[in-house]
Amino acid sequence: MRAIAHPTRLRIISLLTGAPMTAADVARELDINHANASYHLRQLHAAGLIEFAGEERINGGLARRYRYVVGAENRRRPSPSHSLASRLVVHKALAAELVRRSAGLRSSQRTYHMTDAELWVEPAVWEEVRVRITEASRALHEAAKAPRTPGTIRVSASIAMFEMEPDG
Repeated sequence: MRAIAHPTRLRIISLLTGAPMTAADVARELDINHANASYHLRQLHAAGLIEFAGEERINGGLARRYRYVVGAENRRRPSPSHSLASRLVVHKALAAELVRRSAGLRSSQRTYHMTDAELWVEPAVWEEVRVRITEASRALHEAAKAPRTPGTIRVSASIAMFEMEPDG
């Protein structure tokens, strides 16, 4: 969980959803230095969130391409390393990323949806909605293209759904 609790890593995961990229590609896209991009890619790879997607020779060197493993962060059962504290760190990073992305909100956008709710629902309803949202999220990830691909639009989707303590 802590591997994705860094704003740069959240952005890298978003980039690698659309297309495999090298550290140099990531550095250019995020306007960070190559060493920083490489460091974050290594952290994400060690956590199992991204995988190698091939290698290529570039300027006499060998460059690895990485891609995001869609849903990897959701496949693991909670463990001591997925403590409440580490989940809270991830949510803070996600909130900061949402603020950053909001600066790019398109003034002439065609559609918009936002939900913010703290609700009490029956467990069966929760499970049905959770499955449907998970499927919609996977569909977005699978349809993602490389940044600035002709014919695409840049969108933001941030989803955090969780059960809450009954008296919190």
